[in-house]
Amino acid sequence: MKILITGASGFIGSFIVEEALKRGFETWAAMRKSSSRQFLQDERIHFIELNLSSKEQLVEQLRGQNFDYVVHAAGVTKCLNKADFRRINTEGTKNLVDALLELEMPLKRFVFVSSLSVFGAIKEKMPYDEIRETDTPQPNTEYGRSKLAAEQYLDTLTSRVPIIILRPTGVYGPKEKDYFLMAKSIKQHTDFAVGYQRQDITFVYVTDVVQAIFLALEKGESGRKYFLSDGEVYQSTTFSDLIHEELGRPWWIRVTAPVWVLRVITFFGEYIGRMTGKVTALNNDKYNILRQRNWRCDIEPARCELGFEPKVKLKEGVKTTIKWYMDNGWL
Repeated sequence: MKILITGASGFIGSFIVEEALKRGFETWAAMRKSSSRQFLQDERIHFIELNLSSKEQLVEQLRGQNFDYVVHAAGVTKCLNKADFRRINTEGTKNLVDALLELEMPLKRFVFVSSLSVFGAIKEKMPYDEIRETDTPQPNTEYGRSKLAAEQYLDTLTSRVPIIILRPTGVYGPKEKDYFLMAKSIKQHTDFAVGYQRQDITFVYVTDVVQAIFLALEKGESGRKYFLSDGEVYQSTTFSDLIHEELGRPWWIRVTAPVWVLRVITFFGEYIGRMTGKVTALNNDKYNILRQRNWRCDIEPARCELGFEPKVKLKEGVKTTIKWYMDNGWL
């Protein structure tokens, strides 16, 4: 079986490649010429350069190939310019699937890695209820809006291409760079939290996302969409408490600031990013993500229909992740 994985050099993508090789797939890693191959060293990997910004170029780059499966994990979570979210996450998805259709690629399944962020801050009144697939998405970030627009386009094609969409909550694990910043801050003795209202957070370890991807490739029905988490709900301090423990409990100061302080920080973070040309994690999208209080989601459909069963809970996942950061010189 032949599989194409976009975003293969990224955090989740590199784990998908690793699992595909374990399962004996002829594995093709799609990436930009400038992308790092640091975590793609296995000699069995086939590399292919794809330009997701051009359908016409994609047709030429993919011509002569016949993939059984495609996992579309390429995308961006932060950008300097709002338009880039749409260009990369939405138009890039559209161009890829349109090219596959033009080439009449006989796909068995196409899995799109979307995000819980397509729903935005809904069900924010306590007691919090789970976000379910029957709820109406109301994304409150450019990232979420771009992913939702990609989903909506794919929805129009499910009679022509067997498409399954996965919506993971916050994904963490070795090689992840955004949650790493929290670990770095805690090692430097500071933990920063936002808002005084209770915040219910969900997480999913990267290998459990990969598990769901291959279950979807095996048995997913076209048009279905699934939330992914580890099945538990945590409080906003739980993640940082576990990081603190794994770092050997260094002395620290925990600062909980009102939401308006975060608004000021991210406003200037966005401004500085534009001035320097460097993407910062503290931007306007991040403001809406951090102030959101309810990240509960219903994973029962994934359990019942795919056989998805999260194997890594947060305590174990944080332990493994922090050890990787330390062993690889990140911390």
